[in-house]
Order: sequence, then C-alpha cells, then structure tokens
Amino acid sequence: MTKRRLLWIFLLLLVATGVVGALALYMNRSDISRTLERATLPQAVDYQQAVASMHPSMAPTASPVITPSAPSIPFPAEINLAVPFTVQAPHAIWEEPYKEFCEEASALMAASYVRNESLPSADVADAKLLAIQDFEDTRFGYWQDTTAAETAIILREHFKIKAVALVEKPTVADIKQALSQGKLVIMPAAGQQLHNPYFRAPGPPYHMLVIKGYTADGRFITNDPGTRHGADYIYDEAIIMNAMHDWRTDGKVELGRKVIIVVG
Repeated sequence: MTKRRLLWIFLLLLVATGVVGALALYMNRSDISRTLERATLPQAVDYQQAVASMHPSMAPTASPVITPSAPSIPFPAEINLAVPFTVQAPHAIWEEPYKEFCEEASALMAASYVRNESLPSADVADAKLLAIQDFEDTRFGYWQDTTAAETAIILREHFKIKAVALVEKPTVADIKQALSQGKLVIMPAAGQQLHNPYFRAPGPPYHMLVIKGYTADGRFITNDPGTRHGADYIYDEAIIMNAMHDWRTDGKVELGRKVIIVVG
C-alpha cells in the first residue's frame, strides 16, 4: 500500500471520527438540555395530594362523557402531577407489538398514577403492557390502534377505574381545569403533527400520550411513551391542540375528532 493511500485512509478515519464525535456531542447536549428543562418544572404532586387540596365542587366524576364548559373556579398558574413513566418499548425493542403500544403505555401510566402504584422496572412495565394486550384481544378482538373510547374501556374494565370520562372538542382551559383537579388527560394524536425530534422520522401516524401538567408560560407537560426521552416532555399548547385527533378506521388520523380522556 502506497504512502499516499495510507494518508488518505488516515484522513478519512479522522473525518469519520469527527462526525461520530460531533453526533455524540449533539446528543449529549440534547440530553443535557432535557435534564435542565425538567429541573425547571413545578414540583410534582401525587393523586392523593392533588385530590386532598381540591375544592369540594371539583370531586372526581364517574360520568362516561363530559360536556366542556368554561371553568367556574380559577386554576393555579402551573401544575405538575407525579405520574410514573414508561416508554412503550420498555426493553428498547421497537418492533411488534411494542411499536404500537402507545395507547397501552398511556393507559398504564394513568392507571398507575390514580392507583398510587409505581413502575419500578422495565420488566414490570413490560408484563403489564402485555397483560393489557391480552385484555384487548379478548375484549375487542384486536389490540392495535385503539380509539379514545376503547382506551377508556381499558381503564374502566381492565384497571377498574370508575372516574374515566371522554371530553369532546376540549379547549386549553378544559385541559388545565382537569389537571388542576388532580386528573390526568390522555390524548390521541396525529403523531407526525407533534414534531417530536426524538421520534423515528417521520413519526407515528397515530399516537397517544399523557398530559400531566402545564407551565406558567403556556406549555403542557407530558409523559410521551413514544421515546425514552418522554418523561416530563414539554409541548407548546398550540402543537398539542393541533395534533389532537382520534383514530379513524380509514387511517386518516389528521381528520379524526378532537377528544381527550380524563382520568381521576
């Protein structure tokens, strides 16, 4: 091998090393940015704390459907509910069924919050997700792409949570009012409209996540199971409201109805 060829190989290795290093630095900066962002969030409160501080008129409801209305009681400037997090692929296996487990993971996180249960390990989360899948197969005859109404059934029948309600055409104020009452919000979405940089491009056509709080500067705090970076992930209000769409059997999720599930 000539000296010139060796020199070229050496230069190419230097360039490749530099690219890898730059990518690693970028990802580290992203992780650091997420850590700092989470550190600025309001202190998280659990379900019992939230309900204990609730005004008597805000008692949890077991009604299956809520008609949105203007909030009658002012809500706090910011709130953050202490919701256990799991990614929908606990062992980072992003194949079937896990790549479709956003609804199951969202239901599991919401149920764990209301029942004051933890998700201490990937093994525990994995087993619980597969148990939900078994329930869906028995109850619906399928488990992929469950609608908001079907996800509500999972919460009521599999997790035995009575206080589960669907809210049609919710406003930002409706979501904040529910959160201020210690309730969680599960939102179906046209996933690609969320523009989450951690999703595998171009993002999931249909997605589901948990809204667990909001900040004083107009952003929603979520637990997004579609990425390992999803704990306390922050979305702008406008992105959340735009991406909110339920599943449609024709696959045109971007035309799906605006609806949320309120839990608690």
